[in-house]
This record gives sequence, structure tokens and C-alpha cells, in this order.
Amino acid sequence: MNALVFDCDGVLADTERYGHLPAFNATFREVGLPLQWSEQDYGRKLQIAGGKERIASELTPEFVRANGLPADPDALAAEVAKWHKRKTQIYTEMAGTGMLPPRPGITRLIRAAQDAGWLMAVASTSAEPSVRAILGNAAGPERAARFDLVLAGDCVPNKKPAPDIYLLAVEQLGVDSAEVLVIEDSRNGLEAADAAGLRCLITVNGYTEQEDFREAILVVSSLGDPDGETTTIMANRSAARPGAFVALADLEACLAR
Repeated sequence: MNALVFDCDGVLADTERYGHLPAFNATFREVGLPLQWSEQDYGRKLQIAGGKERIASELTPEFVRANGLPADPDALAAEVAKWHKRKTQIYTEMAGTGMLPPRPGITRLIRAAQDAGWLMAVASTSAEPSVRAILGNAAGPERAARFDLVLAGDCVPNKKPAPDIYLLAVEQLGVDSAEVLVIEDSRNGLEAADAAGLRCLITVNGYTEQEDFREAILVVSSLGDPDGETTTIMANRSAARPGAFVALADLEACLAR
């Protein structure tokens, strides 16, 4: 049985620039941290997997002393977790209002794959409430509830580009790795899928379009829609031949041996 596994941020919706970044900055203002990331700053932070880890990257000894933060590592980690929890609340509220619509092709392909009997999953390093909010917007509540698996946050010890989350997805879905197609948007995600022995389709965004995707089976500008944004093929090692948009038949062709 075929299985389709989506990353969340940058795949289900263009969440990084328009969701996570403003939520981080709002949190920093709220808690009194002298941080405000620009779009360029955040692009660099995206090389670090995990929101708590991105915040922690700013906490040099000098920054900690200058801002009266705890010197004890456990106490500082507790502060980071508290800030990240608040950031997740802000982001989830944004997602719940429909401010972060799905990327082209996502809703269409979720419906097509579910109707064809594919197993469906999300595997993301983002916090679970955030992931479920975005999935609900992208699929609709009924379709989202039919997903077979949602893996998110700290469900594995090592985040992408480590393969842990995809290895866990294969195990919990109970499928052979040859039956799994991952849809990702970044080099980190591609490395994670590839290290897990899975084929990966890349749909780039503004933050990732210049990254190296040589291991991907197919690289596109977006999945596209018949009545909306069209797909540009950037690289193709598969039997798929997408036209103006990526169809379910193209996903099947990505898994063909």
C-alpha cells in the first residue's frame, strides 16, 4: 500500500515567512528579549531544526549575562521552553484564523490520495498543536481526522536532517520503505528522508529554492493547481511527467521502480 508523508512548514503552507517568523518576533517583544529577526536572519535560522533550538542559538554567554538570564543550563532551558510554548500559542492562533492558507496542490492531492486509499501522514519537527492547526486548514477537519499518523515536535531524539522521524513513520505506518513518498521543501528534510531510504519530492519555497536537492526524485516550484498556480519542473529523476500541475499519477510514478 502506498503512503504519502508530508513535512508541514513550507509544504502544507508557506508558514515560515508568514507564520513562524512573526510569531517568534511577537514572543520576543512580549517577554522583553532584545531580538527581532529579519527575513534574512530567519533564513539562516532555518538551517537549525526545531524552534527551541533556534532560540537557543542566540543565547551566547554574553547575551545571557547582558539580559539577566539564568546561568544554570537547566534553568535557561526551562525559560526557552516557556518562550517556545508562548510562540506556539501565538502561531496556532494565527493558523486557526486562516491566515496561513495551504500551498497550491496540497488540498487537491490530499483528497486524491485519500480517495485512492493511500496511507497519509505528517512528519514535522514543529510543535504538534501548530502542525495540527496547519493540517486542519490544508485538508479540512474531516480529511485531517482521517490521517493515519501525525508525528511532530520532540517525538524522536534527533531532529532532521537525522532520519529518526521518517524511520518512525515507516515503522508506525507498517509499510515497506519502497511504498513511501515524502514531500519536503528543504535540504534538511531531504537528507532526513534520503537517510531513511525514502524517495522524496521537493516543492521549494523562497527560503529553500537555491538549496542542493540532488537526491530528490522530483523537484518542483509548487505542486500547482488546474485553476491556479502552475508547476515549474526544476529537476526530475522519476518517471513522472507533470504538466501544469502535479497529479496523483505523478506521485505514483515517483515510486515506480
